[in-house]
Amino acid sequence: MAGNLTRDEARERARLLKVESYSVELDLTEGDERFESITTVRFSCTDPGAASFIELAGAKLRSAVLNGADLDISAYDAETGRLPLPALAADNELRVDADCTYMRTGEGLHRFVDPVDQKVYLHSQFETADAHRMYACFDQPDLKATFELAALAPADWEVISNAAPDSVEDLEEHHGRHGTLRTAKRWHFPPTPVMSTYITALIAGPYTAVRDEHDGIPLGVFCRASLAEHLDAGNVLEVTKQGFDFFHRVFGLRYAFGKYDQIFVPEFNAGAMENAGAVTFLEDYIFRSRVTDAMVERRAETILHEMAHMWFGDLVTMRWWDDLWLNESFATYMSVLCQAEATRWGQASWTSFANVEKSWAYRQDQLPSTHPIAADIPDMQAVEVNFDGITYAKGAAVLKQLVAYVGLDNFLAGVRDYFGEHAWGNTELKDLLSALERTSGRDLSSWSKEWLETAWVNTLRPSFTVDPEGRFLNFEVLQEAPADYPTLRSHRVAIGLYSRDGGALVRVKRVELDVVGARTPVKELIGEVQPDLVLINDDDLTYAKIRLDERSLRTLVDGGIAAFTESLPRALCWSAAWDMTRDAEMATRDYVRLVAAGVHSISDITVLQTVLRQARLAAQQFADPAWRETGMAELSAALRGLIASAEPGSDHQLSYVNAFTAGATTPGDLAFVKAILDGTDVPAGLTVDADLRWTLIHALVSGGVYSAEDIAEELRRDPTATGERSAALCQASIPTAEAKADAWASITGGTLSGAVLRSTVVGFMDPHHVDLLQPYGERFFEEVGRIYKEWTFDTAQRFAIGCYPVLLIDPATVARTQDYISAEEPPHALRRLLLEGADSISRALRARAKDAAAG
Repeated sequence: MAGNLTRDEARERARLLKVESYSVELDLTEGDERFESITTVRFSCTDPGAASFIELAGAKLRSAVLNGADLDISAYDAETGRLPLPALAADNELRVDADCTYMRTGEGLHRFVDPVDQKVYLHSQFETADAHRMYACFDQPDLKATFELAALAPADWEVISNAAPDSVEDLEEHHGRHGTLRTAKRWHFPPTPVMSTYITALIAGPYTAVRDEHDGIPLGVFCRASLAEHLDAGNVLEVTKQGFDFFHRVFGLRYAFGKYDQIFVPEFNAGAMENAGAVTFLEDYIFRSRVTDAMVERRAETILHEMAHMWFGDLVTMRWWDDLWLNESFATYMSVLCQAEATRWGQASWTSFANVEKSWAYRQDQLPSTHPIAADIPDMQAVEVNFDGITYAKGAAVLKQLVAYVGLDNFLAGVRDYFGEHAWGNTELKDLLSALERTSGRDLSSWSKEWLETAWVNTLRPSFTVDPEGRFLNFEVLQEAPADYPTLRSHRVAIGLYSRDGGALVRVKRVELDVVGARTPVKELIGEVQPDLVLINDDDLTYAKIRLDERSLRTLVDGGIAAFTESLPRALCWSAAWDMTRDAEMATRDYVRLVAAGVHSISDITVLQTVLRQARLAAQQFADPAWRETGMAELSAALRGLIASAEPGSDHQLSYVNAFTAGATTPGDLAFVKAILDGTDVPAGLTVDADLRWTLIHALVSGGVYSAEDIAEELRRDPTATGERSAALCQASIPTAEAKADAWASITGGTLSGAVLRSTVVGFMDPHHVDLLQPYGERFFEEVGRIYKEWTFDTAQRFAIGCYPVLLIDPATVARTQDYISAEEPPHALRRLLLEGADSISRALRARAKDAAAG
């Protein structure tokens, strides 16, 4: 990462400087590799005569003028991206003239050429600190300023930024710096309100636009021309309008950034980004083929998440990245709350949250890299790896627990006070807690220490005895924490007792209480008849792993998992069974058989897809190798039956087909996949469209049925950006040593775009090809240090995660990782990623031992 700004450097620069404004002029007509960037920044200095620095990465600097005097541009350090600023005055004006570099990694100003029509598209991605790849700036969140942009662009382009343009001028005879004559337009955008550099934005190209208005807010939805026929702008706008109505009501403060554009951009390196007034989204959210409602629900959550950021993050911003959770956790919690209360998904949104977000959080929180929600972030490399399940999902789950503790009305009143006091400014954790304490009347200092300032997840277990008539003689909730993270927290929980009533498993009693310390008696349950199932954390009020007693687990395995009448308790039981499997408390074969027997009962598509993915992972990585083929066969047989019985054309049918295809390895299974693809045995109602074709082809390539020629033929059929990425994935999935060697060379060569790199890595690391991957365990360690040093952070991180030999489940892989860390002393962020990979292998080894013992 250029410069790797430290927290101490940022604090000193914030003490020294106050930034007033940026004026940025871009020429986007100069060629394929670089663009002209001229920045004028006005700022004051509290200590005249002091020195500082400004950032501009990967640039060819032509001139820099500070307060009318030329700076020595030879002092510009291209490697760190820093330009020294000596002898500052009380008030300063700096003008930097440079050629900057278009990126292909998704960072900075990314350039993409559409393979369908050869049209060029640009988009910016500046979080966490990549604004200085497009213009010279003090790139840290607490040096806010106004931002005025002018851009020269080809005449057929749209140019989008944080504000609406106030002028668009035709230039019929424009001479560029290189003397080329071209037609162009000059777009000018008026100064924005004060904002952080990382949420400034530029999106440019021949984008197709759909425009609307709601509650006085101009709305725009944009995508590439070649995807316009697939853009579901109606649904996007519907969710957008529902979100604005909800947030205006609960926040008590209108949206502050004028217009609101949402742009689906190619080769995006994240899910979405909350640029003020110009939100960018991954193009996968444009559905060119049929998807299940789970994906539509996920898109809606993402839309609402980014909209919540307009308040949490854009209007009020963390001072430094220690408090990244102030942005992400709140945006996640508020998006699900909005989805539950203002959209068609209703309370089922909390079921998805329990099964997806919280599962992510529990997994992340048990890694050796676990950290408090309010994390210690010493530099920019550290924050890049903190966009994780703790910052997003654990934080949101803890906020849900806080709401149960203080009450939703008090919580929202505190949030409104927080906005009122800190609008347009920067905050720290204490600022939010103070607002919530005022409105709730509660002292939150101990809550903060327990939940925000400590790491790891607690485990809650029921403990009881019963009399001869089956009634509880006593009942306690036991709370556990490991020795390394001994905090026992205060949990607000509900306990549900569920018993069979005919063919249904229904709740017969619910008690709600505070669980504090290692043992909490539950007097309300003494004398109650032991039910078929005891569910701690019913209604999912707290953040904790839950355990099932022997009778409750037997109830699930014996068909009770399918007998629930409500989706949330079923989802909580699926999560508990998965946690027990990951923690080697439940044999993998028992979990796989639970899924095979009970998955038909899952009505929620998000939960269904999650459970099917977890079952496949369990069979592939957690099962005793001697039982793995049996487990995969049992899953495949169950899915074949479900495909046959599913409602034609339903989301369930498509989910079953996708899950079956992902696990197909035997000749019989692959023959069924081929029959779907070639049309000889297509399940009734199933549409074999472009994306499903690639899914089927990938399975056939991975299984050795299809070849490189078949991939090339399909790419000719689908010569789109999605087709190119799918072809790259398939090519890397060819099960030969030669194909793996070619894929490895492509991956490590550093020439692939970020999007194609991601696809190639996924294909290369095919879980069906463990034997072919054996040589690359050692090669990974030979390359990762160089790549982490030479590549941009996003691409280096994707290599370190994606190519770590996690499929080589052997103690030797863990030992090799530890040896590398000891010998090489890698940067903290890389060390963290390596330890996470090794921990995944150690967990799989423990699960395999448990499963082997059960066999």
